[in-house]
Amino acid sequence: MFETVAGMIANQLKVDAASIKPETRLVEDLKADSANIMIMIMNLEDQFGIVVEDDQIMKMKTVADVVSYIESHQ
Repeated sequence: MFETVAGMIANQLKVDAASIKPETRLVEDLKADSANIMIMIMNLEDQFGIVVEDDQIMKMKTVADVVSYIESHQ
């Protein structure tokens, strides 16, 4: 799961997937802006067949947070 999510994030943000760790922060470390995060969420929803509530998006600070959310909502 982590590798899939990290690959999707790396592809979208044009960063090396190998540089993404569970503790990597989306905004501070990967320089994702709000538009990047919204696109990432839409892609994750499509990929994993989930719906991410708007109030949960801002709680996702790290890649591990994203993976945990997906795992608990599949």
